[in-house]
Amino acid sequence: MEKIRLGIIICDRYNTCAGGKCFRALKNREGAFAMYKDKEVELAAYTTCGGCPGGNIEYAPEEMKKNGVTHVHFATGFLVGYPPCPYMEYFRSFISEKYGFKVVMGTHPIPQKYLLTHQQLSTWNTPFLKEAIIPTMATESIRLQYD
Repeated sequence: MEKIRLGIIICDRYNTCAGGKCFRALKNREGAFAMYKDKEVELAAYTTCGGCPGGNIEYAPEEMKKNGVTHVHFATGFLVGYPPCPYMEYFRSFISEKYGFKVVMGTHPIPQKYLLTHQQLSTWNTPFLKEAIIPTMATESIRLQYD
């Protein structure tokens, strides 16, 4: 079985995040990590974007590639922040085109409280955001566990 080596990039506004929800979701194969249900996965990198407009996006993927990363996930915080990161779409294109990584939007399931707020604000109404949140949607009971 081929091992998937993941890199996670988090939004710098959450630079003190310890990664607990991401690591729990990876272990439980929930949220965007559900796609690895029957696969061997190793977390090989974890860093921030470097702050707006993403200075670390230029350099971190190169280091990840040297360390065997095959898939890059943008943490769910990019999607659920107020506002969501305005650079995500560009970051995804840049990293996949320059480094050849599979880039996935999201890590852990969107917490229910964020889902309700963003629905009320009509935040995720662009074609990109409608697509980007799909991997992090889960059942309400799972979303509540991530509140």
